[in-house]
Amino acid sequence: MQSGAGYEVEEGGDSGACLKLFGPYLVSTIGEVDEELRALDTPLATIDLGDVTEIDTVGAWVAGRIARRNDAEIVNASERAQRLITALADSESSLDMRPARMPLRQRVPEQVGDMVMAGYAGSRHVIGFLGGVILAIGSLIRNPRRFRVKALVHQMELVGVSALPIIGLMSFLIGIVIAQQGAVQLQQFGAETLTVNLVGRITLRELGVLMTAIMVAGRSGSAFAAQLGTMKLTEEIDAMRTIGISPMEALVVPRILAVTLMMILLGFYASVMAIVGGAFISNFALGIPFWNFLERIKDVVPVYDVWVGLVKAPVFGLIVGLTGCYQGMQVEGNSEEVGLRTTKAVVQAIFAVIVLDAFFAVFFTEIGWG
Repeated sequence: MQSGAGYEVEEGGDSGACLKLFGPYLVSTIGEVDEELRALDTPLATIDLGDVTEIDTVGAWVAGRIARRNDAEIVNASERAQRLITALADSESSLDMRPARMPLRQRVPEQVGDMVMAGYAGSRHVIGFLGGVILAIGSLIRNPRRFRVKALVHQMELVGVSALPIIGLMSFLIGIVIAQQGAVQLQQFGAETLTVNLVGRITLRELGVLMTAIMVAGRSGSAFAAQLGTMKLTEEIDAMRTIGISPMEALVVPRILAVTLMMILLGFYASVMAIVGGAFISNFALGIPFWNFLERIKDVVPVYDVWVGLVKAPVFGLIVGLTGCYQGMQVEGNSEEVGLRTTKAVVQAIFAVIVLDAFFAVFFTEIGWG
């Protein structure tokens, strides 16, 4: 008995050659010869299955495929082989493997319609989620004993305290870059001393809180989406509802409050670290003493620049918290959905933060805080 499937071609007359198959033609043994049989270009008249010791559906399909392609006759087939080949012959289809692509004039409107309907459905879900958050906050105000203070403190530690090292380092380096690059450009006009103004105002008004919001979105917003999404898949959230615990009150509200409150601290901390970084590099690159740089900040930076950053920080934090929790609560189906929703949470939060920052820039300029 052959250990594997094999074949040989015997030359025939003008009508074509004879293909003799031998050995077990099973799904576990046919892999070695299947590619060779597909590439065989010799005209065949007959296919001899007399030496085939075992055959299953895959082997019968291969033999039938070769016979149909060459219009050859199958001979010496066993009763089992003949029955399988006959049954598989009826399953042959001439239909295209892929449907025909619609014309452009039909495809574009259909895709636009799908996007509009998806946006409509997404808007309904967002409004429903916001309504659920508002109801949960209202319920906690009426029943303050139900508020989970420990959960809030724990989330504040994760969002704020644990993020201090990475945000501090990032802001310190950003301050160095702003001061160094700004000084290079200002030296062309003999105004390198205005580097203090540049570093102080741009960090307190814009980059301090903006870069912090982006970091928090990537760090905490993604964590919210992944945590809640995993709990949704493992049915922990359904179990909480079953025993009478509101997931909005226990899971969502503490996270949103934590990131909203801690963004105020983190935004101001990031601005301070960026100014320290600018003072550090100015001490070497511009000859401005470190402490003189910091003293100068108080004279050149208006107080309303500080308030601009402090006003934007909690709004950015609220957007990050809502986006992360919303995407986590929308997870359904399988674990792949967790990754997709986590990615969406980060992308949408960063996009929303940048759009809001542009709105705030115009708004504060219009009210005279430019």
